[in-house]
Amino acid sequence: MSTRIDARFAALQQEGRPALVTYFMGGDPDYETSLAIMKALPKAGSDIIELGMPFSDPMADGPAIQAAGLRALKGGQTLAKTLAMARDFRAGDDATPIVLMGYYNPIYIYGVERFLTDAKSSGIDGLIIVDLPPEMDDELCLPALKAGVNFIRLATPTTDDKRLPAVLANTSGFVYYVSMTGITGSALPNTTKVAAAVNRIKGHTNLPVCVGFGVKTAEQARAIGASADGVVVGTAIVNAVANVLDGQGRAVASPAEAVVTLVSGLAQGVRSARLAPAT
Repeated sequence: MSTRIDARFAALQQEGRPALVTYFMGGDPDYETSLAIMKALPKAGSDIIELGMPFSDPMADGPAIQAAGLRALKGGQTLAKTLAMARDFRAGDDATPIVLMGYYNPIYIYGVERFLTDAKSSGIDGLIIVDLPPEMDDELCLPALKAGVNFIRLATPTTDDKRLPAVLANTSGFVYYVSMTGITGSALPNTTKVAAAVNRIKGHTNLPVCVGFGVKTAEQARAIGASADGVVVGTAIVNAVANVLDGQGRAVASPAEAVVTLVSGLAQGVRSARLAPAT
């Protein structure tokens, strides 16, 4: 199968630069604001969008993304509405890849078969489900691949060479390398260690390797983009939204504009990551 994700990475390889992968929480702080953010991301320079599925018990997420998920749930966001958001986005953009990111519980409750049918018809290209290990591939990974949806797996600093083949076995689209142990947004990645880890993973797969957890600035994006096929930014975007909300979660300035300002800078960093020096 070939998805929008595969097409986007092929195009970026021709350009000779890494992808900017941007995560935001679906429904934070409300549906319309969140959809406006999603629509603004490609124009700001995002190459691939990770659409967060809010969940009440997000064990891998730091305080910022946890708070965003709770705001979204409080605002009435559901899995059905998150899929609807992708569908609404697709009405004006049929090229930008969308990856749904979150936890298995809401999908399990929704029903796997129904979920995959609705995800596919909503224009979803890939899934990152952080709490489903390779041992549970029969649950969602294999059905997703059969439905033509990429299943993207996380590798971490603790994923050794013995474990890596199992992690990569049914992975498609790209590999998401978590640049540190711990929760999202908790520290800054060590770019030297990241480069070594990316090279190690590439020894086991031909898939693009994207690096996330902790990237906040254009300089960090440029440094990581020098060795990775993609740079993932999430917490910084979620914080940009939170920073323009009052104590009741109401916007006091435009969240979409705040995100555009941040992402435009990150995009410049990523786009300069592998530009050949002027001669």
